[in-house]
Amino acid sequence: MSPQADTSRLALVTGGCRRVGAAIAAELARAGWTLALHGHSDAVPDAELADTLAACDTQWHGFVADLALPDAPAALIARVVAHFGRAPDLLVNNASMFDYDDLASMTPQMLGDHFAVNTFAPVLLARDLVAAAGEGAQPAIVQIIDQRVRNPNGDQLSYTLSKQALAESIRTLARAFGARARVNGVAPGLTLATSDFDDAQMARLAARMPLGRLSDPQDIARAVRYLADAPATTGQLLFVDGGGHMLSLERDFVFLDKQDPA
Repeated sequence: MSPQADTSRLALVTGGCRRVGAAIAAELARAGWTLALHGHSDAVPDAELADTLAACDTQWHGFVADLALPDAPAALIARVVAHFGRAPDLLVNNASMFDYDDLASMTPQMLGDHFAVNTFAPVLLARDLVAAAGEGAQPAIVQIIDQRVRNPNGDQLSYTLSKQALAESIRTLARAFGARARVNGVAPGLTLATSDFDDAQMARLAARMPLGRLSDPQDIARAVRYLADAPATTGQLLFVDGGGHMLSLERDFVFLDKQDPA
């Protein structure tokens, strides 16, 4: 099937080939969406996502872009439109920069780098998508946030500030776009463990949550799919975190509930 003959809805998922982004892309593939998958240095889906795309006979294409560059958002939208012959019906701003700093170690460069990827790029992608979609269209935009914006601590300070700004963009853009686009957000909690965590620590962290569990990638993907298909919903931020946003945690998850060395 040529891109021009494809009549399914089209979604652009930034950071859509790995981790949570791949889970979001797979959920959309199972729902019949055509996919534009963005990656920072490559756009090759991970093995599980590749299997899902094949099983669902999903029309998809990968796009590489460094979203830290000022012109990258406009160029990415233009490339997606050129390839598929139409603007996306859904934009999921999932790509993110996440490096450690705190009040003592934060630098202008670190702050600027986080804002470029985590705030400026999603806002510019949303603006350029709506412009490309034109009058009469109403694309859905879903910003992937972080539960820490509700009760922040001092860890990953540049990251946190950039995500707080992106969270505030949801209502502001929803008002600015009006009927031309729906803008919502999903705020995950701790979802995929890195090598900094062990299984026992993850279990203890899950027990802290009001629901006694952490979020998993499928929880986040289902929330995105809901917002993609919620025509009367805009300006909303949906926390998908086991209730973690209701807690005031003294540090980032990685520093909590570690087992004391014997």
